[in-house]
Amino acid sequence: MSFSLKRAFFVGATVIALTALTGCGNDDAATTTSTAASDDAPDREADGPACTYEADGSEAAKDAELPPDKAVFTGEATATIETSAGQLTASLDGENAPCTVNSFVSLADQGYFDDTTCHRLTTEGIFVLQCGDPSATGSGGPGYAYPDELTGDESYPAGTLAMANAGPNTNGSQFFIVYGDTDLPPSYSVFGTVDADSVAAVVGVAEAGTDNSFGQGDGAPVTPVDIAKVTVG
Repeated sequence: MSFSLKRAFFVGATVIALTALTGCGNDDAATTTSTAASDDAPDREADGPACTYEADGSEAAKDAELPPDKAVFTGEATATIETSAGQLTASLDGENAPCTVNSFVSLADQGYFDDTTCHRLTTEGIFVLQCGDPSATGSGGPGYAYPDELTGDESYPAGTLAMANAGPNTNGSQFFIVYGDTDLPPSYSVFGTVDADSVAAVVGVAEAGTDNSFGQGDGAPVTPVDIAKVTVG
Protein backbone atom coordinates (compact mmCIF):
# COMPACT_ATOMS: atom_id res chain seq x y z
CA MET A 1 0.00 0.00 0.00
CA SER A 2 1.04 3.57 -0.45
CA PHE A 3 -0.18 7.07 0.02
CA SER A 4 0.48 10.55 -1.15
CA LEU A 5 3.91 11.02 0.41
CA LYS A 6 3.80 14.77 0.91
CA ARG A 7 1.16 17.34 1.61
CA ALA A 8 1.40 21.03 2.46
CA PHE A 9 0.01 22.02 5.83
CA PHE A 10 -0.61 25.68 6.58
CA VAL A 11 0.51 26.68 10.05
CA GLY A 12 -0.19 30.38 10.43
CA ALA A 13 1.29 31.93 7.30
CA THR A 14 3.93 29.25 6.90
CA VAL A 15 3.65 26.32 4.56
CA ILE A 16 5.24 23.23 6.08
CA ALA A 17 5.96 20.34 3.73
CA LEU A 18 5.44 17.13 5.68
CA THR A 19 4.67 13.53 5.07
CA ALA A 20 0.90 13.61 5.16
CA LEU A 21 -1.13 12.61 8.20
CA THR A 22 -2.38 9.72 6.18
CA GLY A 23 -3.91 6.32 6.44
CA CYS A 24 -3.46 3.58 3.90
CA GLY A 25 -3.99 4.05 0.18
CA ASN A 26 -5.59 1.60 -2.20
CA ASP A 27 -3.20 0.94 -5.06
CA ASP A 28 -2.34 -2.67 -4.26
CA ALA A 29 -4.14 -5.77 -5.48
CA ALA A 30 -7.60 -5.94 -3.98
CA THR A 31 -7.96 -8.21 -1.01
CA THR A 32 -10.57 -8.69 1.66
CA THR A 33 -9.92 -9.36 5.30
CA SER A 34 -11.84 -11.74 7.46
CA THR A 35 -10.88 -13.16 10.80
CA ALA A 36 -12.73 -13.97 13.97
CA ALA A 37 -12.72 -11.38 16.70
CA SER A 38 -10.63 -12.09 19.78
CA ASP A 39 -12.18 -14.78 21.96
CA ASP A 40 -12.17 -12.41 24.92
CA ALA A 41 -13.73 -9.51 23.01
CA PRO A 42 -16.82 -8.18 24.83
CA ASP A 43 -20.29 -8.65 23.42
CA ARG A 44 -21.66 -5.34 22.24
CA GLU A 45 -25.09 -4.22 21.11
CA ALA A 46 -24.90 -2.52 17.73
CA ASP A 47 -28.05 -0.45 17.58
CA GLY A 48 -26.76 3.05 16.83
CA PRO A 49 -26.60 4.96 13.53
CA ALA A 50 -25.87 3.05 10.33
CA CYS A 51 -22.23 3.03 9.23
CA THR A 52 -20.59 2.10 5.92
CA TYR A 53 -17.29 0.25 5.76
CA GLU A 54 -16.01 -1.05 2.43
CA ALA A 55 -12.94 -2.96 1.30
CA ASP A 56 -10.53 -0.40 -0.15
CA GLY A 57 -8.61 -2.67 -2.51
CA SER A 58 -5.55 -2.83 -0.29
CA GLU A 59 -3.93 -5.69 1.53
CA ALA A 60 -4.53 -5.44 5.24
CA ALA A 61 -1.48 -4.92 7.43
CA LYS A 62 -3.16 -7.25 9.94
CA ASP A 63 -6.34 -9.24 9.47
CA ALA A 64 -9.51 -7.63 10.70
CA GLU A 65 -13.23 -8.15 10.30
CA LEU A 66 -15.34 -5.25 9.11
CA PRO A 67 -16.93 -3.37 12.00
CA PRO A 68 -20.66 -3.74 12.67
CA ASP A 69 -22.82 -1.80 10.24
CA LYS A 70 -24.45 0.00 13.14
CA ALA A 71 -22.54 1.90 15.80
CA VAL A 72 -22.08 0.26 19.20
CA PHE A 73 -21.56 3.53 21.11
CA THR A 74 -23.74 6.60 20.73
CA GLY A 75 -22.36 8.36 23.79
CA GLU A 76 -19.03 8.43 25.56
CA ALA A 77 -16.72 5.45 26.02
CA THR A 78 -13.33 5.14 27.67
CA ALA A 79 -10.36 3.58 25.87
CA THR A 80 -7.18 2.52 27.62
CA ILE A 81 -4.07 2.35 25.45
CA GLU A 82 -1.29 0.47 27.21
CA THR A 83 2.05 1.66 25.82
CA SER A 84 5.74 1.50 26.61
CA ALA A 85 5.52 5.24 27.37
CA GLY A 86 2.78 4.72 29.94
CA GLN A 87 -0.96 4.28 29.98
CA LEU A 88 -2.89 6.62 27.70
CA THR A 89 -6.54 7.17 28.56
CA ALA A 90 -8.98 8.40 25.93
CA SER A 91 -12.58 9.50 26.02
CA LEU A 92 -14.27 8.41 22.78
CA ASP A 93 -17.00 10.63 21.34
CA GLY A 94 -19.65 8.24 20.09
CA GLU A 95 -22.18 11.04 19.82
CA ASN A 96 -20.39 13.17 17.24
CA ALA A 97 -18.29 10.48 15.57
CA PRO A 98 -20.24 7.23 16.03
CA CYS A 99 -18.89 5.41 12.98
CA THR A 100 -15.28 6.40 13.67
CA VAL A 101 -15.61 5.22 17.26
CA ASN A 102 -17.34 2.08 16.01
CA SER A 103 -14.35 1.20 13.82
CA PHE A 104 -11.80 2.00 16.53
CA VAL A 105 -13.67 -0.11 19.08
CA SER A 106 -14.05 -2.99 16.64
CA LEU A 107 -10.33 -3.00 15.85
CA ALA A 108 -9.45 -2.75 19.54
CA ASP A 109 -11.77 -5.66 20.39
CA GLN A 110 -10.09 -7.76 17.69
CA GLY A 111 -6.62 -7.03 19.05
CA TYR A 112 -5.67 -5.18 15.88
CA PHE A 113 -3.66 -2.54 17.75
CA ASP A 114 -1.97 -5.01 20.09
CA ASP A 115 1.81 -5.33 19.76
CA THR A 116 2.12 -2.43 17.30
CA THR A 117 4.38 0.62 17.25
CA CYS A 118 3.49 4.29 16.85
CA HIS A 119 5.44 5.01 13.69
CA ARG A 120 5.43 8.80 13.46
CA LEU A 121 6.09 11.80 15.66
CA THR A 122 6.13 15.41 14.52
CA THR A 123 7.87 18.09 16.57
CA GLU A 124 7.89 21.09 14.22
CA GLY A 125 4.85 22.92 12.87
CA ILE A 126 2.38 20.24 13.92
CA PHE A 127 2.61 18.27 17.14
CA VAL A 128 1.22 14.76 16.83
CA LEU A 129 2.02 11.15 17.60
CA GLN A 130 0.62 8.84 14.92
CA CYS A 131 -0.24 5.19 15.59
CA GLY A 132 -2.49 2.40 14.36
CA ASP A 133 -0.39 0.89 11.56
CA PRO A 134 0.69 -2.68 12.40
CA SER A 135 3.38 -2.50 9.72
CA ALA A 136 4.89 0.63 11.35
CA THR A 137 5.61 1.96 7.86
CA GLY A 138 2.93 4.62 7.66
CA SER A 139 1.22 2.78 4.81
CA GLY A 140 -0.62 0.00 6.64
CA GLY A 141 -4.31 -0.27 7.33
CA PRO A 142 -7.14 -2.75 7.95
CA GLY A 143 -8.10 -3.29 4.31
CA TYR A 144 -11.23 -1.17 4.52
CA ALA A 145 -12.14 2.51 4.48
CA TYR A 146 -15.05 4.58 5.68
CA PRO A 147 -16.36 8.15 5.35
CA ASP A 148 -15.20 11.19 7.29
CA GLU A 149 -17.29 12.53 10.14
CA LEU A 150 -16.66 16.27 9.86
CA THR A 151 -18.51 19.47 10.62
CA GLY A 152 -15.99 21.81 8.99
CA ASP A 153 -15.33 23.43 12.37
CA GLU A 154 -12.79 20.90 13.62
CA SER A 155 -9.79 22.18 15.56
CA TYR A 156 -6.85 20.27 16.97
CA PRO A 157 -5.80 21.50 20.43
CA ALA A 158 -3.57 19.44 22.69
CA GLY A 159 -5.39 16.27 23.75
CA THR A 160 -7.26 15.76 20.48
CA LEU A 161 -7.66 12.21 19.19
CA ALA A 162 -8.30 12.11 15.43
CA MET A 163 -8.06 9.90 12.37
CA ALA A 164 -5.23 10.12 9.86
CA ASN A 165 -6.26 9.74 6.23
CA ALA A 166 -5.07 9.74 2.62
CA GLY A 167 -7.72 12.18 1.42
CA PRO A 168 -11.49 12.49 1.84
CA ASN A 169 -13.31 9.41 3.11
CA THR A 170 -10.23 7.18 3.38
CA ASN A 171 -10.21 6.52 7.13
CA GLY A 172 -8.77 3.17 8.16
CA SER A 173 -6.89 2.32 11.35
CA GLN A 174 -4.28 5.06 11.70
CA PHE A 175 -4.99 7.70 14.32
CA PHE A 176 -3.07 10.54 15.90
CA ILE A 177 -2.80 12.12 19.33
CA VAL A 178 -2.20 15.87 19.42
CA TYR A 179 0.21 16.79 22.24
CA GLY A 180 0.54 20.52 21.46
CA ASP A 181 -2.00 22.93 19.95
CA THR A 182 -1.84 22.31 16.20
CA ASP A 183 -3.18 24.25 13.23
CA LEU A 184 -4.56 21.80 10.66
CA PRO A 185 -7.37 22.09 8.13
CA PRO A 186 -10.67 20.58 9.33
CA SER A 187 -10.03 17.43 7.30
CA TYR A 188 -9.41 14.88 10.04
CA SER A 189 -12.26 13.25 11.92
CA VAL A 190 -12.02 14.01 15.63
CA PHE A 191 -13.36 11.08 17.64
CA GLY A 192 -12.24 11.83 21.17
CA THR A 193 -9.69 13.28 23.54
CA VAL A 194 -6.91 11.99 25.76
CA ASP A 195 -6.48 13.18 29.33
CA ALA A 196 -3.80 15.50 30.69
CA ASP A 197 -1.59 12.68 31.94
CA SER A 198 -1.66 11.10 28.51
CA VAL A 199 -0.69 14.39 26.86
CA ALA A 200 2.19 14.71 29.35
CA ALA A 201 3.39 11.20 28.48
CA VAL A 202 3.48 12.05 24.76
CA VAL A 203 5.21 15.36 25.49
CA GLY A 204 7.89 13.37 27.28
CA VAL A 205 8.35 11.23 24.17
CA ALA A 206 8.49 14.34 21.98
CA GLU A 207 11.24 15.88 24.11
CA ALA A 208 13.57 13.09 22.95
CA GLY A 209 12.84 14.01 19.32
CA THR A 210 12.53 12.01 16.12
CA ASP A 211 14.90 10.20 13.80
CA ASN A 212 13.94 12.76 11.07
CA SER A 213 13.23 9.94 8.62
CA PHE A 214 10.35 11.92 7.08
CA GLY A 215 12.07 15.30 7.33
CA GLN A 216 13.34 17.62 10.02
CA GLY A 217 11.25 17.14 13.15
CA ASP A 218 9.20 14.41 11.48
CA GLY A 219 9.91 10.70 11.78
CA ALA A 220 9.84 7.76 14.12
CA PRO A 221 10.12 8.79 17.77
CA VAL A 222 13.58 8.29 19.25
CA THR A 223 11.83 6.96 22.35
CA PRO A 224 9.72 4.11 20.96
CA VAL A 225 6.01 4.05 21.73
CA ASP A 226 4.91 0.42 21.53
CA ILE A 227 1.25 -0.40 22.07
CA ALA A 228 0.70 -3.56 24.08
CA LYS A 229 -3.09 -3.49 24.10
CA VAL A 230 -6.11 -1.25 23.58
CA THR A 231 -9.25 -1.91 25.59
CA VAL A 232 -12.56 -0.09 25.53
CA GLY A 233 -14.89 -0.19 28.51
